[in-house]
Amino acid sequence: MNGQTTAARAHRLEDDRRKMSAKMEEIEKEALRERTATVLQRLTEAYGADSWNWHTQQTPFQILIGVVLSQRTKDENTDKAAKALFAKLPTPQAIATASVEEIEPLIAPSMYFHTKALRIKEISEILLERHGGETPESIEELLKLPGVGLKTASCVMVYGFGKPAIPVDAHVHRISNRLGIIQTKTPDESEKALWEVTPADGVMHINMLMVKHGQSTCRPVSPKCGQCNVTDLCDYFRALPSSGDGKESRSR
Repeated sequence: MNGQTTAARAHRLEDDRRKMSAKMEEIEKEALRERTATVLQRLTEAYGADSWNWHTQQTPFQILIGVVLSQRTKDENTDKAAKALFAKLPTPQAIATASVEEIEPLIAPSMYFHTKALRIKEISEILLERHGGETPESIEELLKLPGVGLKTASCVMVYGFGKPAIPVDAHVHRISNRLGIIQTKTPDESEKALWEVTPADGVMHINMLMVKHGQSTCRPVSPKCGQCNVTDLCDYFRALPSSGDGKESRSR
């Protein structure tokens, strides 16, 4: 009997510890959500709420192709390639029936344009064959397309269909970890972690705001911490060595 009582007491104690741990974890997540909300509010004040990339303001199909073109390519060159392509070949039908040789010079400002010409032609053919020329409205279906990963699919959902998703590129991954709102090693891990700490009204904007911040201020090398309006919320900044009247920034 004493053995059963002891076992029952140990079980209750373990159950209480699990509940307390879960409660503490939720308290920590709520604090991170509040911190993330403040970060997004300040970035909105700094950069505005509108996208500044041409290729993310088009039709769902064009956004899909534009994001494929953006891989390993600066935004300004992506926009040049996308504008030239869609001026001549604006639809899946047009791209699917065009030759690779016709597509390549149009998207030449994009890196690896030969590979991408093959890729976007294949995507267009699949959309015609399997989706009636329409762009799928789910991440699951988008991920079945060649060359489409989670970031690309999420961009189509947010910018093409106005549906909740968190596209995580190098900027979003780097900045969210520098801030300390998540601690992850890969963009896919970051995407999952950001869902836990991003307030509902920030989901649709976190990619755009962090991309803007990463391009202009929180750069991969020598971030402009002196121009940043969220340093008081940033673990990276707090860890920098003091330098007289300010702090030095370094790459990390």
